[in-house]
Amino acid sequence: MKLECLVVLAFVLFASAVARKEIDPKGWIPIVKINDPALIEIAKFSVTAFNEWAGLTFKLQKLLKAEMQGQVVNGIYFRLIVAAGDDQSSSNNYQAIVWNLPWTENYMNLISFIPVHDAPPSYY
Repeated sequence: MKLECLVVLAFVLFASAVARKEIDPKGWIPIVKINDPALIEIAKFSVTAFNEWAGLTFKLQKLLKAEMQGQVVNGIYFRLIVAAGDDQSSSNNYQAIVWNLPWTENYMNLISFIPVHDAPPSYY
């Protein structure tokens, strides 16, 4: 079910961008519906993958912003701003980039997870 939702979400977003002729192969397409369950799963994955790499126990507090780039056949990159933190400290905002292959069993790979203050200023 989650896989189908993600594929449909990707198709709808790309179709609407192409219909408006606003797609830029090198640019990011804003995602308006950031409360979509499939997108929340990608945000949760980014925090979990970062935890595994860094040995931390962050939890996703909120998905603040999302953009996507790519083609369904080559995979889709999601650039997210997430609020995350552990129980001992307040949450901070992070930029996560996740590569997703929607036609597979929801294969995802965390490309980067950095504090927003280290992210390029043109995004946040």
